[in-house]
Amino acid sequence: GESVPVMKTPLPAGGQAAGAVYCPEEHRRHTLFCGTQVIQAKAYVGGEVLAVVTRTGFCTAKGDLISSILYPKPVSFKFYKDAVKFVLFLAVLALVGTLYSILILVRNQVPVGQIIIRALDLVTVIVPPALPAAMTVGTIYAQNRLKKQGIFCISPPRINLCGKIRLVCFDKTGTLTHEGLDVWGVVPLEQRRFLPIVHEPRCLPAGALLYALATCHAVSPLRGQLVGDPVDLKMLESTGWHLEMMEEEEEGELPAFQQFQMKVLAVVKPPPEEEQPRDRRHQAPVGILRRFPFSSSLQRMSVLVKLPGEASAHAYVKGAPEMVASLCRKETVPPDFSQMLRHYTTDGFRVLALACKALGTVATFEEALQLPRDAVESGLSFLGFLVMKNVLKPESAPVIQLLRSANIRPVMVTGDNMLTAMNVARGCRMVEPREGVIFVTASPPGHDKPAALKFVLAEHSQGEEQPEGLQQRDGSSLPPRHCHLALNGKSFQVVCEHFAELLPRILLRATVFARMLPEQKAQLVCSLQELDYCVGMCGDGANDCGALRAADVGISLSEAEASVASPFTSRVATIECVPRVIREGRCSLVTSFGVFKYMALYSLVQFVSVLLLYTINTNLSDFQFLFFDLVITTTVAVLMGRTGPAPALGVRRPQGALISGLVLGSLLLQTALLITVQVLSYFITISQSWYVPLNSTVTAPQNLPNYENTVLFCVTGFQYLILAVAMSKGYPFREPLYTNVLFLLVLILLFGLMIWLTLYPLGFPKSLLKLQPIEDFSFKLLLLGIAALNFFTAFVLETALDHGLLGCFRRLRRKKASKKLFKRLEKELSQQQPAWPPLDQPLFATP
Repeated sequence: GESVPVMKTPLPAGGQAAGAVYCPEEHRRHTLFCGTQVIQAKAYVGGEVLAVVTRTGFCTAKGDLISSILYPKPVSFKFYKDAVKFVLFLAVLALVGTLYSILILVRNQVPVGQIIIRALDLVTVIVPPALPAAMTVGTIYAQNRLKKQGIFCISPPRINLCGKIRLVCFDKTGTLTHEGLDVWGVVPLEQRRFLPIVHEPRCLPAGALLYALATCHAVSPLRGQLVGDPVDLKMLESTGWHLEMMEEEEEGELPAFQQFQMKVLAVVKPPPEEEQPRDRRHQAPVGILRRFPFSSSLQRMSVLVKLPGEASAHAYVKGAPEMVASLCRKETVPPDFSQMLRHYTTDGFRVLALACKALGTVATFEEALQLPRDAVESGLSFLGFLVMKNVLKPESAPVIQLLRSANIRPVMVTGDNMLTAMNVARGCRMVEPREGVIFVTASPPGHDKPAALKFVLAEHSQGEEQPEGLQQRDGSSLPPRHCHLALNGKSFQVVCEHFAELLPRILLRATVFARMLPEQKAQLVCSLQELDYCVGMCGDGANDCGALRAADVGISLSEAEASVASPFTSRVATIECVPRVIREGRCSLVTSFGVFKYMALYSLVQFVSVLLLYTINTNLSDFQFLFFDLVITTTVAVLMGRTGPAPALGVRRPQGALISGLVLGSLLLQTALLITVQVLSYFITISQSWYVPLNSTVTAPQNLPNYENTVLFCVTGFQYLILAVAMSKGYPFREPLYTNVLFLLVLILLFGLMIWLTLYPLGFPKSLLKLQPIEDFSFKLLLLGIAALNFFTAFVLETALDHGLLGCFRRLRRKKASKKLFKRLEKELSQQQPAWPPLDQPLFATP
């Protein structure tokens, strides 16, 4: 359905519409979506209404949502690619281990059937089947935590991607600012000169400007209340006029409708005489003949109206000032149009332009329906400005500052006016007071001249601190050290088509994109991704659906639990959800790394212990395997992901690649440590005076219990728990381990269980696990000492790698060229002399 009540009309027939191809987005005003509740219907022309079903199944919006859940867009993330490579490495290791085990077992004269079973056992040991499930645990916990905060996710794999976000695009209206607008005033026109602003439109004299405000909207009455676009509602309310529509159940016509002597859609009546100024009483009502709905691509809407007793009709148009002015006759547009528009938009107001046109005689309602839109919306007379106040949300500025302090770049992408967008950008601290702004203006090629591009330093308001700048020898100014580029949709399109070599540089410095069409927003996101940015997009899901879906992480501000527009949906309509999603993404990514490393090391622990036991012709018992796999490993792997995100959003980002020096160094050192501990424990055991060697003629499980098996069972049991603690890092992306109370309690319980099984293996557990009783208590204490030393060494290794080795890698990486295109480009621009971009110097596209 629709988020707010809207008016739907039939598809236009005849004229230019005859050759048009139906498009759900372009013809949105003529399309009924599944779930739409028809709350009012009217027929103004005779004849039947034909409805055509255009999409079914997965082609519908709901089907697309289900399809995106079942078959999400592939996530191109290095972590997942590296995970597959590492599993392949484990498979190769399993092959090597299998060949070694076959040689050992053949040498020990083990039957062929037993050799095959044991070799296959080794494959399941080194490549754990539970690895994919274990890796999703952290993501599931993060998804549940987000849900509790009113943020819903339909694509869990993208949660990890949130941890790598470097740039976030924001829509303006409804995202950074409040959705609703208040009428600030109307700027009327007299003889091509702007008059002082009128803050009460109801005080305007009867005339074209007042009629435009009262009629140029898509408002409809429903059960005694007016419904429609919030801007239209505020505009109509400011005039004090009242809207009436003929109800089908009423007998006869209302007096207000009878005055027009023809059918009309609606009548807008002036306020009661007692509410009107004395010199303006007895104003006539206005009848609305036809409405041309607002189109984001056309950036305007219009209506056809008629006054009582007049044969001719009038057209009123409302829309973006630049668009409306381009449709007006030049002699009606004031010479200071741009200056007056800049005056209000610089102060953060949203400005709409109004225009009118006198049409010929329109005798019937059906004749009005035949008029083509292009003919109505041309040759207009400019009427003035409607100035509306758009208030910044109180949460916007703190969130933008938080993102910038975390070295995450914010970008504004809006369909609003450039100067209004710049004011909001400064208000939310996306552009700081001491930072300069450079406008990028580009013009398409003409008949005899190529496309042109120019960088112009923006003028600053009075009282605003000037940015630090430099002067060239010729007197022209160089860009300030901290500057932001700003461009509109038309310039962006020209740059994409004719200045492709400069596009990456412009995107690297641009912060404000204004007057952007929906398809241009999506194109911008894709262009930023080509610079190797991990891009987030936050919007209301209205005109930015394409950008939300194109982004690596799209967050839609909506009351629905799931949006077809984006993988994330926030019920709280503020941008506070952005840092929350990023913190959860970083936490989930670190958890996925930790769980992956733990599962890999768990496999290697068991792999080494099994190979040691194969060498002496024995093995772990079935219940020992079950105890390790179910009681210890599964429990630990599931609970270690419950640790929540760190409360602060820092500058550091987690690793995104498994195959890196830090991760591989950790795995290699921990593997060397666990092999050393197991081999050391084995040789200490066989050197004891009470040790009885195995009977080499008997194979497992017939030779269980034995000393070698029992010692390795105790040592490896501790190693599983030690690795779980070592891989559960907290700072700086997660909370400390002790905040995960359930995980901590399970660790204490399992450590206690292993200590008990080492010191006092009594009764049923001893017989079930096939443990050999060891009478030497001092040897048992020695095993606990070895486990404690293993714990200390593993913890020290991880800490040293995380701090010392990571610092070394960073120093080395500074000397190497970055793999990220935007980083290489940033370094190139910072070293370029003279500074880029060149100001006030037109650049021309090469043919």
